[in-house]
Amino acid sequence: MDSVTSQNNKSGTIAGIDVGGTFTDLLIFDASGRVAFAKSPTTLDNQAFGVMNALSDSGKSLHDIDVIVHGTTTTTNAVLERKLARTGMITTRGFRDIIELGRRTRPQPYGMFGEFTPVIPRSLRIEVSERLDADGNVLTPLNVDELKSAVQSLINHGCESLVIHFLHAYANPQHELQAARVAASIWPNAYITTGHSLLSEYREFERGVTASVNASVQPILDNYLEKLQKELKSSGYQRDLLVMNGNGGMVSAANVAREAAKTVMSGPASGVMAAAYTGRRAGIDKLITYDMGGTSSDVALILDSVPSVSHELDIEYAMPIHVPMVDVRTIGSGGGSIASVNDAGLLQVGPESAGAAPGPICYGKGGTRVTISDANLMLGRLNPDTLLSVDNPVSLDAVRQSVKEQIGSALNLETDTAAGAVLTIANNKMAGAVRMVSLSRGHDPRDFVLFAFGGAGPLHAVAIARELGIPRVLVPARPGITNALGCVVADLRHDFVNTVNRPLDNVDSDLISGILQRQSAQGRKLIDAEVIDIESVEYRYSADMQFIGQTHLLNVPIPSIDTTAPALQQLFEKAYLERFHVELSEIRANLVNLNTTVIGAKAPVDLGLLIDANQQKRSLDEARIQSRAVWFDGHWLDTPVYQREFIPHSATLIGPAIIEQMDTTIVIEPDCRATSDTDGNLLIEVN
Repeated sequence: MDSVTSQNNKSGTIAGIDVGGTFTDLLIFDASGRVAFAKSPTTLDNQAFGVMNALSDSGKSLHDIDVIVHGTTTTTNAVLERKLARTGMITTRGFRDIIELGRRTRPQPYGMFGEFTPVIPRSLRIEVSERLDADGNVLTPLNVDELKSAVQSLINHGCESLVIHFLHAYANPQHELQAARVAASIWPNAYITTGHSLLSEYREFERGVTASVNASVQPILDNYLEKLQKELKSSGYQRDLLVMNGNGGMVSAANVAREAAKTVMSGPASGVMAAAYTGRRAGIDKLITYDMGGTSSDVALILDSVPSVSHELDIEYAMPIHVPMVDVRTIGSGGGSIASVNDAGLLQVGPESAGAAPGPICYGKGGTRVTISDANLMLGRLNPDTLLSVDNPVSLDAVRQSVKEQIGSALNLETDTAAGAVLTIANNKMAGAVRMVSLSRGHDPRDFVLFAFGGAGPLHAVAIARELGIPRVLVPARPGITNALGCVVADLRHDFVNTVNRPLDNVDSDLISGILQRQSAQGRKLIDAEVIDIESVEYRYSADMQFIGQTHLLNVPIPSIDTTAPALQQLFEKAYLERFHVELSEIRANLVNLNTTVIGAKAPVDLGLLIDANQQKRSLDEARIQSRAVWFDGHWLDTPVYQREFIPHSATLIGPAIIEQMDTTIVIEPDCRATSDTDGNLLIEVN
């Protein structure tokens, strides 16, 4: 890892905006040291309106904002809901079905049948004559006449976007580049994706699907950003808009649509980046992040203050998007997850959700089925006076009656016990997600701190930590707008991958350094072209490797650009031993890919501004706003309730306790100890 210092940074007012499924969150750090936040309902038909509403609610003039960084779910929703632009593909003769055949897997592990729908239908995948071998040598020249005919056919079929995906373009992009030039002279817009330019890997299925996803969301993202920028400009914002990528970095809106697939999962990624930044300032470099919202929970791993990034994530079955993305695992368990008793008489929670509409019963929007939020309210963990202040309030007795009828009676349990069982099942399910990102990768969760955020994360974090033996929980100052904070603290970032796919003992050290140098130069050029000022540039290098005969890859960090092939062999053997506790020195190693990440670091942000120090009281007693009965481990306990902004930094709380703030509620279970630091973080020692 290398870094270079830059001197062109200047301070300014920066706004981070994250669009979630329910709310659009805004966080503004003023150049003068003031902070503003806003929450506005997400406008699903056009997210730009929700963004503008949040900016308006903040009270800040757009004329005074220097940078806006935006995390969007536009591409994620388009992919998951399959609301994609009509896209055509031109590919090597004989290989039109690659993205449909996929790998030797199936949607369900059991059963005789399974099917899925490819991103591009077979009727819009056209073959042309061309062929390279695996070393990039031309076997069959590109037939330009066939290519022109294919392009025109796809235009006639109403395609809005085009993919050019040839078999061995990763080894030699000559034919893809030639085809792109020819197609550009005919195609009616700029939405042309070449497979090698997005993903220079040897696996044609993954490369083809990634290119197909990119092409099919390009028009959607471009159209949305065009609308948003028009709204911003008409309201007085004259500067560039930056967009979060799924790798945790950001790029200019002017460039982001070219590689639109990289914005998939940008929302969850921004929260993980905020967690890494917060943990680093707090002196904690090993975190498991836990983000619980209304419909799902996201979990990720941070080692040495660096979030885990994967090149091999599948958004859903047969939907690999192999561009670098923060490795976030999602489960269908959020505040709106529905609790029910199944036909076998067992209590289950999720994955079905009440969503934002009609939502949980307690939201008063017409919901009739018991959810996690209803159980939390009934058991005193949520404040009925504030939560029930909705347009059509539902009484606490009505919520209790629903729990009794839907859960208690079916399981022959007392109503309180039934609600407690809902939370127990939910917590166990979420603890399983934490195991998935830790134990399944050889990490002991007891060596980590659980970083809890999202609107509902701090409600459940201590219980989950107890289940897993995690000794500490870190709750940031503003858990409910942590994703917006991630947009503020995110750096510029560009990732590159090139396939080598040769036995390491046949690889020249000059080849390794040459590829890494080219990747570094390309990344630096892109960062220099961005409009935002940076303090330094950091280069991270790694290799994807395997023993010959294996299918799965192991990512090996490379310390410098001058690392030799023999040194890389030693690094791989060490990494393999640490991961699998096995030595296979008699088997040859294979160098599959070389990767470079180029990061342009922005000026640091003072998180101590997130909670106004002027609101802090002199003592913990003054921060106490009420007491109420709360259910813990089968018993009702009289529990003090504190206002988060009132708690002094020097205070120590002993559970049980409830801490309330604008964007979340924090539950501190009995015998746990909580202290606050100068950044406003709450560190909970779990008994």
